[in-house]
Amino acid sequence: MPSIDDGPPHHRHTSKDDMTEVESAHRERAIARDRMAMDPPIDTLVGLLASQAVSAPDREFLRFAEGSWTFGEVDDWTSRLARRLVAEDGVSAGDRVAIMLPNVVQWPIAWLAILKAGGVAVPVNSSYQRADLEFVLRDSGARVIFTDAAHTPLVAEVRAANGDLEDVRIVEAASRGELDQYPADRPMVVVSGDTLANLQYTSGTTGFPKACMLTHDYWTRLGWVCANAADLGPDDVVLTSQPFSYMDPQWNTSLCLTIGAPLVVLPRFSASGFMADVRRHRATFCYVLGSMPTLLFKQPPAPEDRDNDLRLVLCSAIPVALHAELEQRWGAPWREIFGMTETGADLVSLPENTADVGSGRLGQPVPTKQVRVVDPEGREVAEGESGELITSGKPMMLGYWNRPEDTARVLRDGWLHTGDVAVREADSYRLVGRIKDMVRRGGENIASAEVERVLERDDAVVATAVVGVSDELFGEEVKAFVQLAPGVEESRATAERIIDGARNQLARFKVPRYVEFVADFPRTPSERVSKPALKARAAEHPGTTYDLRPSRTDGN
Repeated sequence: MPSIDDGPPHHRHTSKDDMTEVESAHRERAIARDRMAMDPPIDTLVGLLASQAVSAPDREFLRFAEGSWTFGEVDDWTSRLARRLVAEDGVSAGDRVAIMLPNVVQWPIAWLAILKAGGVAVPVNSSYQRADLEFVLRDSGARVIFTDAAHTPLVAEVRAANGDLEDVRIVEAASRGELDQYPADRPMVVVSGDTLANLQYTSGTTGFPKACMLTHDYWTRLGWVCANAADLGPDDVVLTSQPFSYMDPQWNTSLCLTIGAPLVVLPRFSASGFMADVRRHRATFCYVLGSMPTLLFKQPPAPEDRDNDLRLVLCSAIPVALHAELEQRWGAPWREIFGMTETGADLVSLPENTADVGSGRLGQPVPTKQVRVVDPEGREVAEGESGELITSGKPMMLGYWNRPEDTARVLRDGWLHTGDVAVREADSYRLVGRIKDMVRRGGENIASAEVERVLERDDAVVATAVVGVSDELFGEEVKAFVQLAPGVEESRATAERIIDGARNQLARFKVPRYVEFVADFPRTPSERVSKPALKARAAEHPGTTYDLRPSRTDGN
């Protein structure tokens, strides 16, 4: 693999053949950029899998710790499972089916089988606790949930405690051999690009988690855009380590279905082992986000760092000060890609855009998107001035599930309002902040209101306000300002008891690390807590802040 520091051009001899190769590479890149603007030739995930199963049935598709499966094997397995869902579980077109599994092969198998049955997948974070799971099952209306033995007791507890959820059917993840009695051809269900594929939960712009309605076209178009932006093909190897319930392993799956390449899925992200896995699997492409680049860079340098096959790393929020050093250390370009669950991909810095390195720029709009920076009245601001980043085009969610008011607030006149504050610089964009009342911890969007709701269930708590505070590793950490009921002692023991109660109801990344007790809250005229005033007051007159950081393993 060519390294970044091959030396200045005058130190190298360039032959006519070399020039031909360079010109050919430039032509290929131009063609790839042009293809980004085109509609993908196949507009359903089901169709992509069927096409690869015919054209390359023996080519490797999924590689997990427990084994490897070809396109043909995955097509057979998912068709039989889809038949089982229809015959045994009564799944029909439009039915929602939840998936609560860790990173095992049954996750993408369940996803693709649900889609073949005409159902709608509802990914559930496998670290969710009771409150999280209750909310998602009730809000989505899921009739069936795929899970495993480790999570079945939690699902059973939720069903038993909630009469409206008692009929949710539990399907334990099965091996391929357990489905031999079902036909190997998929159900005769009409699926098109406009067919709803996922209810993908996100904290959105404000408030409780909302489900983005994502179609087959959304996923196939996202895979198509990323494949051409990164110039990937069947000889590449894609690697992911995020939980499969997140967006990233799912669009990586669509990407690999598009290009006919294998997807390597690690059980979890481990900063100490990640690059060893990249080398072992000969990965050529990966996507990282949040605190992952910093965690990777903090690992001790090793002589074999550049001994890898990486051609490109895409990242969201590359640390500006580390950008050039990340490229130098591992010998591959790192480039920004910007998008949201609602929008897929909006901006991307292409591999050849070396001027973006260390600039914080997000690149240019993908050809199927339009991007603007506007003031609160929707007027475009001048270059160099800050405003809200808004975007339109495809891919794009249909809207939020069962939330027309939230959809109308975010999608206005064909433009999605991201809640991010950006600056336009020439033909690129740079983020400078966020409008939304969110905490963004290590790539996770955490709705403050959701955490506040759980904390306020405690009898000792009158009211809370959850904010993000700066953190070197995760970008932000979760801090809770807590007003206690009269007579409750303001102590570390009280803080620990309240947070311990939240641990049983919230995913680990949502649990506040810091607690500060307050006598009251500054409020707006509409009686909402004024968080800017609260932060200012805490900075000017800081109270006792309890750091309740739990012991954590590498990468968490």
